[in-house]
Amino acid sequence: MAVTVSPERDTVASPMQRALREAFYAGAIALGLFVLFIGLRTDQNISNELVVVQRWGLLAAVVIATAVGRFLYVAYGQPFMANQKIADVATGLMPASVASRFFTLPTFIGAVIAMVLLFVFNSSLAGWFGAEPAGYLQFLRALAVIYVLACVIYYFRAFIHANFTKLGISALVLYPILVVAVLSLNAWSVATGLQGSLKWVDNFGIQILIYVMLAWGLNIVVGLAGLLDLGYVAFYALGAYAYALLATHFGLSFWILLPAAGAMAALWGVLLGFPVLRLRGDYLAIVTLAFGEIIRLVLINWREVTNGSAGISGIPKVSFFGLMSFNVSDPNYIAKVLNIATSSAYYKIFLYYLILGLCLLTAFVTIRLRRLPVGRAWEALREDEIACRSLGINTTTTKLTAFATGAMFGGFAGSFFAARQGFVSPESFVFLESAIILAIVVLGGMGSLVGIAVAAMVMIGGTEALRELDFLKQVFGPDFTPELYRMLLFGMAMVIVMLWKPRGFVGSREPTAFLRERRAVSGSFTKEGHG
Repeated sequence: MAVTVSPERDTVASPMQRALREAFYAGAIALGLFVLFIGLRTDQNISNELVVVQRWGLLAAVVIATAVGRFLYVAYGQPFMANQKIADVATGLMPASVASRFFTLPTFIGAVIAMVLLFVFNSSLAGWFGAEPAGYLQFLRALAVIYVLACVIYYFRAFIHANFTKLGISALVLYPILVVAVLSLNAWSVATGLQGSLKWVDNFGIQILIYVMLAWGLNIVVGLAGLLDLGYVAFYALGAYAYALLATHFGLSFWILLPAAGAMAALWGVLLGFPVLRLRGDYLAIVTLAFGEIIRLVLINWREVTNGSAGISGIPKVSFFGLMSFNVSDPNYIAKVLNIATSSAYYKIFLYYLILGLCLLTAFVTIRLRRLPVGRAWEALREDEIACRSLGINTTTTKLTAFATGAMFGGFAGSFFAARQGFVSPESFVFLESAIILAIVVLGGMGSLVGIAVAAMVMIGGTEALRELDFLKQVFGPDFTPELYRMLLFGMAMVIVMLWKPRGFVGSREPTAFLRERRAVSGSFTKEGHG
């Protein structure tokens, strides 16, 4: 058994003793951190007076969970991971991986059976077992679905890795169709399936893709050019308000205003780039943060134009290239033209494919730009600005193109957001949005489109999934709101990823241009001044 020897004293601590000590420290730290956040909560009574609500039970549960988790990790997790690196003395083989022991065929078959049964008898669970046990069974069904998908990914990981882009695009294209089909089969009604798909297409499809597009736009500035931008939400807001104001006051079409919003955001990106040409690192971050706050304050105080904190409502919907409308009262409403049943799901599904197209456009442009001289200049600027200048690269135009291109995609996303919501206000463009977008870029891996998409799906989709965990109210009480803890889980995920994957989910700093084969270089090119 491994032991720990303290250099200050001639004492020997066993792994169990060290686990108990660190569990105590972790519990004490959690108590100090959460006593004011979880243990006490301000509320209003019936007389509209501010009162303090004590939640010592919930605080104790969090502290105990933290201490127990740290104890299990130190006592069992660390020794287990250390043993995974030690070969067997008799056979000389390494231990079987955790994944091969976790994803077994019998367990996979059992999970599939449980998933199918819980889906088939979903409507009868509450009547058979009651509301509380039915909530736990629904949670078990979600775990079974996740396990089955994880097993499929594990066993076909080589094929998925080789065809990841094709499979990913195919899954995104088929997502709304599969959602409607599954919900229709579950309810034995196509109309019910269409109406039930609104939440899944909107919250788990459109919402995630908006952040994917924003993160890919910021990736040009942060991941490729290496310029830390904390005010990216300003371009998001500019695109949204550009579409909202021009569409409501002048009645212009979305297809005209989409490039106009991108151009306006790109212009402001250039205007931001000029004052910060000489800044790097923390100084650049502070200036961009101030720019984002300036835009938000202008939106609040310029009431004659932006309507202040009340925002702009009644923003027109997007039409299908002017051929079909999604307003029921219009004569060219899509259901009337195609002679199908009326449903509000058509608009959400159309918006899903629209934002998917915008995301694919962003990815295509980013990939093409990386292979062009401007993209290589961005990467050179990211690695070393002084060396970049010594190579004769104009860092002024390089920075301005990075800011303008990233801002343009932020403007595209903002105009789509305004069309989707039908309402915009300054509260949608606070600094927290910039922090979330930047966190997605860092967690996914700066410069990696695939990693950023995975990070957005996990972070945004995970926080949206918290809204579905109603069974937690039966554990922590009816006043417990799971989605309020999304930022806590977001921070925990950031800490875990930064500890285990410092470069992000799919971090890569490989250059985009390198020699594929060895070539002989003439001696005339190695003279002074030539190479």
